[in-house]
Amino acid sequence: MSNDAKKPVNGSGGPAAAAAAGGGFRAKLEHVLYSGEKKHVAAGMAIIGVLFGVPWYLMTRGSKQQSHQDYMEKADKARSERLSAGSSKTR
Repeated sequence: MSNDAKKPVNGSGGPAAAAAAGGGFRAKLEHVLYSGEKKHVAAGMAIIGVLFGVPWYLMTRGSKQQSHQDYMEKADKARSERLSAGSSKTR
C-alpha cells in the first residue's frame, strides 16, 4: 500500500470537506449556515431583515398610522350615524 491520504469509501467527507473541495450547493449552504463566521452571521441577519422589512414596508406605505383613540372616535361616529339613520327610517 502507498502512503497516500486515505479517502472515504463513499466519496463524502462531510459538509465541511465537500465545501472546502468546491462541493455542491448543499454543502456550501451547510457550511455558511453552521460555520458561525462573522460575515455569514451578518449576511444572515441582512437576509432576515429584508425578508421581514420588504413586506412591512409594502403594507405600511401610504397608510397613516392611527392611534387607538382615533380609531375609537371614528368607530363611535360611524356607529352613531348608522343608528341615527336607522331610527329615522323606522319612523
